[in-house]
This record gives sequence, structure tokens and C-alpha cells, in this order.
Amino acid sequence: MTQDTPHIDVEIDPAHFRTVLGHYPTGVCVITATHEQAGSVGLVVGSFGSVSLDPPLVAFYVGKGSSSWPQVRDCGHFCVNVLGEDQLELCKQIASRKEDKFHDIAHRLSDHGMPVLDDVVATIECTIESEMDAGDHLIVLGRVVSLTTERDVGPLLFFRGGYGRFDDLDQTKV
Repeated sequence: MTQDTPHIDVEIDPAHFRTVLGHYPTGVCVITATHEQAGSVGLVVGSFGSVSLDPPLVAFYVGKGSSSWPQVRDCGHFCVNVLGEDQLELCKQIASRKEDKFHDIAHRLSDHGMPVLDDVVATIECTIESEMDAGDHLIVLGRVVSLTTERDVGPLLFFRGGYGRFDDLDQTKV
């Protein structure tokens, strides 16, 4: 917003906001890192995307109340694990408030020492570039250091308050 742009003050009902924006599907990712004391740590995010090709940057949003984000932040780097359409149970386990979210979750450490979950669609390893305040969330910008596709399946999607997958994917290239 520039100095010339007027600020419009309106009341938006949070439930209505959530319902309307829930009509836009998002992919589901698990952000992982290796913490010095806690070991493998992670959190689920539904707002992730590419930002820039040069330099290669990605971003995700995390709630300020997240208890897992401070542990990931402490590491200075993270791995985005794009979940496959068949990984809802994995999503639920990482999203839980369990102490050891990684108990019985198959994963390996990447060459950069970041946890990579087995059978995900893709991984994007990053260093933390910056973190910006955004209301009740933070915007985390990551500089990509490595990325790969792992498995050729559809992504796990979040849409209208539930999880699912593509039913009919138009393969037309744009």
C-alpha cells in the first residue's frame, strides 16, 4: 500500500472468510528440519508456493501460534515435502500435538541433513531467507538449495474444509 492508497476499514466475519477462501484448493506439504535437541521436527502447511526463479525462492505461511515453527526456525533451513493423495494419515500424524511426531514415520536425511519423508511427491530443500509478519500468520521465504520429484502421483489437496485428490485432471499444457 502506498501513501496515496486509502486504507479501507471493514469488518470481515472470520467464519465467512474461511468459507469463501475454502473454495480455493491448496496442496498439503510437511515442512521438516533436523533440530539439534529435538531431532526431526515438522509441521503441516496448506499455503505454499513458488515466488521467484532468480533467485529461486519459495514461501509458505505458518500460524503465529505454531509450537513446531520455532523449532524449524532454529535450524535455519527446512525441507518442503509435498504430500501425495494417499498420505492423509501421514498428514494427520504430523499435524498432531504429539511429542514425537516422527515415531514410525519412514524418512531419511538428505545430503543437507534435512528429513525427507518417504513416498512424497516432491521435496524442496531451502535455507530460511526471511520471515515477515502477516496478521496472525508469518510468511516464511526460503531460498531453494535442492529439489527433486520423488513419485508420480497426484498431490493431497485441502478443499472446503476437507482433504482429497484430483478426480479429473485435464492434461492440457498451458
